[in-house]
Amino acid sequence: MGKITGFLEFDRKVEAYAPVEERVKNYKEFTIPMKEKELKDQGARCMDCGIPFCHSGCPLGNLIPDFNDAVYRGKWEKAASILHSTNNFPEFTGRLCPAPCEEACVLGINEDPVSIENIEKNIVETAFEKGWIVAEAPTNRTGKKVAVVGSGPAGLAAAQQLNRAGHLVTVFERDEKPGGLLRYGIPDFKMEKQVIDRRLKVLVEEGIIFKCNVHVGKDIKADDLKNDFDAIVLSGGATVRRNLPIEGADLNGVVQAMDFLTQNNRRVDGIKDLGDEIKATDKNVIVIGGGDTGSDCIGTSFRQGAKSVSNFEIMPMASTERTEDQPWPFWPMRLRTSSSHKEGAERFFCISTKRFVGDKNGNLKGLVTSEVEWIKVPGQRPQLKEIEGTEKEWKCDLALLALGFTGSEMNIAEQLGLETDPRSNIKASEEDYKTNVPGVFAAGDQRRGQSLIVWAISEGRQAAYHVDTYLMGESALPLKGEGDLPRL
Repeated sequence: MGKITGFLEFDRKVEAYAPVEERVKNYKEFTIPMKEKELKDQGARCMDCGIPFCHSGCPLGNLIPDFNDAVYRGKWEKAASILHSTNNFPEFTGRLCPAPCEEACVLGINEDPVSIENIEKNIVETAFEKGWIVAEAPTNRTGKKVAVVGSGPAGLAAAQQLNRAGHLVTVFERDEKPGGLLRYGIPDFKMEKQVIDRRLKVLVEEGIIFKCNVHVGKDIKADDLKNDFDAIVLSGGATVRRNLPIEGADLNGVVQAMDFLTQNNRRVDGIKDLGDEIKATDKNVIVIGGGDTGSDCIGTSFRQGAKSVSNFEIMPMASTERTEDQPWPFWPMRLRTSSSHKEGAERFFCISTKRFVGDKNGNLKGLVTSEVEWIKVPGQRPQLKEIEGTEKEWKCDLALLALGFTGSEMNIAEQLGLETDPRSNIKASEEDYKTNVPGVFAAGDQRRGQSLIVWAISEGRQAAYHVDTYLMGESALPLKGEGDLPRL
C-alpha cells in the first residue's frame, strides 16, 4: 500500500506540459516525463486505507494499491504484470481516462488524491521500453471462430481476451486502419498513433486477424457474417452525431466536430485524399459543446492557426470543488479545464446558439446567441429559460458542433433483427452481453451509448468471458477485478 507515512511526506505531482508556444506548433504529445524517484514518491502516497475505494471508481477493477506499492518499491515489472492482469491497454487509459479512480481515492477526501493515472501510464511505458510486453499466443486452439465488429477499445479488448481463450478471432474495421475513435477521433497531441500501432503489432503476433476497409452491414451482410462465425461481438462506436436544428445550420462553415477531428487525424497520418478541406487557419472559431470532443477541437484549431477560439456551453459553469449533492466517492461534475483550454480559448457558460448567419454565397460569417438560466423545480428536471435582452451576434467563420452522440448506426441491427433502445443502442444485458439473437453479443458504446474508454475496455473483457462461456460451456477468462487467466 505504498509508504505508511508517504501521503504526509509527499505532495501530489503529475507530468508537466511543454510551454503553449512550443506545443501548438505540432501534433506531438507534450507531457514532460517525471524522474523515477518522483514516480516512486507518488506511489508512496497510496495509503494503507483499509478499503480501497479507488477499486469502486475504476470500471476495470484495477488493482491500484498493488501496482502503486510495486512502483514505490521499484518493482516495475511486477507493477506491469499487476496492471495488465485487469487492463489490456493501460497506455490508452493512462493518457485518456478522466480517472474516476482518483475521484474515489480515500486520500482525496481532504487532500489531493494519489496520481493513479500518471503512475499507470509510466508503468506501461516502462514495460514497453524494457521489452516486457511481448506476444503471448495461445498454445491450443478451440477451432471456434469469433467475429469482432469494430476495432475501438471494446473490440480490441474482446478480441485479445477471446484469442487468449484459444478462439480464432477476426476483427472487422470499416476504416483504413484499426483503432476506431482512438485513431480517428483522439488528436495526436493527446495520443500519438504509434501508441496504437505498437500494441496492434502484439495482437497480430498473437494470432488476431484484422480486416480493414470492410463495413459490416454494407460490404458484408451481417447475416453472412453470422453464418461464417460461431459467435459475433458487436463493438462499434456511438457514431450518430447530435445536430443543432436551427436556422443556418446548413451553411458552409457549420461542421460536425468529428468530421473536423477525423480529417485532421488523417492529414497528420499523411493521407492525401481528404475530400473538402476543413481547416481553422486564420478563422474565428466557435466550438459549441463543452465536453472532451469540444476540448479536442480547441487544441486542434490552435495548431491549425486559428485567429481566435471560443467555447460555448449551454450548462452553467460547474464548481471546482465537490458540491453537497455530489459527495465522495461519487464522480463529481466539477469544472474541468483541459490542456487545450489553457492554450488560449475563451469559455462562455449558460449560452445558447439561436441561429447561424451567412453571407450571400452561403458561407458562415457569424452566429446569434442568448444567455440562459436553469430553473430548478422540486421533483422535476431543471428547466431552461432564455434571458430576455441578452441576444448577441458573434463573428464566426467556423462553427464546430461538439454536441455528443445519439447512438450507433442501425444497419447491423436491422439485418440481424436485433432489439434496440430508443437511442439506437443494441439491447444486451450487462449480465451476459447477449442480444436477442443467439450467438450475437454487444459491448462498449454500441451497447451502453457514448461513454469512456475505460468502460469500453471493461465491457469488451466482460463480453469475451460470456462469449467464451457460450462457446465452451465455461470460461477461464477473468471477470472484473480478477487476475488474468494463465496462458494456454
